[in-house]
Amino acid sequence: MQSKQKEKLLLLGATGRTGRLVLQNALAKGHAVNCLARNSNRIKPQEGLTIFEGNPINENDLNKALVGCETVISVLNISRKSDFPWSGLKTPKTYLSDVMEKLVSVAGEQGIKKVVICSAWGVAESKDDIPKWFKWFIDNSNISYAYKDHERQEQLLMASNLKWTIVRPVGLVNSKRQQLIRETFGNQPKPSLTISRQSVAIYMLDALKNDRLIGKKVVVSKG
Repeated sequence: MQSKQKEKLLLLGATGRTGRLVLQNALAKGHAVNCLARNSNRIKPQEGLTIFEGNPINENDLNKALVGCETVISVLNISRKSDFPWSGLKTPKTYLSDVMEKLVSVAGEQGIKKVVICSAWGVAESKDDIPKWFKWFIDNSNISYAYKDHERQEQLLMASNLKWTIVRPVGLVNSKRQQLIRETFGNQPKPSLTISRQSVAIYMLDALKNDRLIGKKVVVSKG
């Protein structure tokens, strides 16, 4: 007998390195998933998955992709042309906050129950907690654009009437291993310096149903 499918979620950022793992794990856990992507041909059609071609900055595209969804996970980021910190940007400098502004506007109308976003350790007040060498990179390279816009999107989400969780991973590594998670609130306990993308993907999915995390900004690292 086939198990009952879980609630439908909208995933933004499904073509990214972490987003692909969120999608893989969501489908494995029985979620129905809508994906909205500018390059939808990069997403493999699968059972339980509905793919929408479009841009989440476009309110019409976002509205169509949200139909029937109860929750949203966003792993969008400000993309650079390479991992080199001074590499040029591929996305607009305010892409995250522009999307969040639209999402906050339409999510309430669509009856969205919860939004979980992937931000970063070092955003906003957590910048005081990161190593000095890390601060230097944020202040002196093009990764600064992502950190500034993560802060803007966080502020928009926190000011909304939506239920939300902001996940701030430490340094992401490309291991697909699931690791023990250390949760840090207000820099207590102090986080470790890395975490696998797989662990973050699973944590974000679990956060959808974790009422303890509603209205929380949590730094996640390898436990």
